[in-house]
Amino acid sequence: MGILKKVLKLTILVTLLLTFGVSCAKFNYLYEQGMGQMALLSTGKDNKDVLKNVRVSKTQKEKIKKIEELKKYFYRYWEKKETRIYSQTTMLKQRAVTYLVIVSPHQEIKAMDNCFPLMGCFPYLGFFNLNSAKQFAKEQEVEDMVTWIRPVYAYSTLGYFTDTILSSFFEYDDYELSELIFHELFHTIFFVKNQVDLNENLAMYFSEHMLEQYYISINQTEYMKFEQKKDADNKQIKTLVVHLASELQNLYKSLLPKTKEESDAILNEFLEDRFKVEVMKKCQALDIQPKDCFPLERKWNNASFAAFLTYEKKSNDLASLQKKLGLDLKGYYNWIAKKYDDFLEQDEEKDFEVFLFK
Repeated sequence: MGILKKVLKLTILVTLLLTFGVSCAKFNYLYEQGMGQMALLSTGKDNKDVLKNVRVSKTQKEKIKKIEELKKYFYRYWEKKETRIYSQTTMLKQRAVTYLVIVSPHQEIKAMDNCFPLMGCFPYLGFFNLNSAKQFAKEQEVEDMVTWIRPVYAYSTLGYFTDTILSSFFEYDDYELSELIFHELFHTIFFVKNQVDLNENLAMYFSEHMLEQYYISINQTEYMKFEQKKDADNKQIKTLVVHLASELQNLYKSLLPKTKEESDAILNEFLEDRFKVEVMKKCQALDIQPKDCFPLERKWNNASFAAFLTYEKKSNDLASLQKKLGLDLKGYYNWIAKKYDDFLEQDEEKDFEVFLFK
């Protein structure tokens, strides 16, 4: 799609949003993000031209070729027609492409939704400009909310635009990159409006399993031996974090803090006396060094716990459902896709996640 068509697409979208009565604050946010998105798209160059550019390093060119290979494998595996996604590359002026701000009440672990006409609701806001992200976070903290800002190296526009390869992708090694690309491409073949948690969990679940399928297909047995143990260890640690987050949530419910100061006291005591102790014990049991034990390196608060749960909390449910159905990965995807078609045709249940796990 040419840049003029992209500008027209954005103009139409903004006009529709105005028609639906978007508030001034939200319109300003959408305008800033729209301009940021257009800046990314306008600087995208066809991959074939980037690969010829002598100023682009050999390592970066290898990453682009790898992404093109992964894209072909993904659409061939799912027997879907290839889209134009990742046919261009955008070289960023910063490491991260955008910054997510997650906002939670001080007395519970809950990502607050931000809703927009046509696009649905999201448990975060993304900002291309770090200063804008920090300003939004400060405004929320004045209202006694808890915030967490994290850099993002990849994201999907969910079909509103044709996504480009971003130089931020090059931060990942080949294995991480493979899972990342499968994750983002999954959003192009399956997405449920207004259910970000489920969408992210589905994309994570299928990308993790596709990673294994992909490396089996290219016969990297040594990788599989190592990676399967690492994945098993990571899953144990992630499961523990989910369990501990649930404990903290129950503490808030039982103690009913009224002020942010009271909530902070509950959080800090829990992190020191319970969270860090249990995570350290788990990592020691798995022979993982403290510097490689990721929960010990992250700053935890209600917002960062909420963000973590967005990506993790349904993983075990999805695995259990696939096992119960006795389906392979392709059969499982087709079953979910059929289930979603059935959901769209019925009038009773309004939540696809509930409908899926009935």
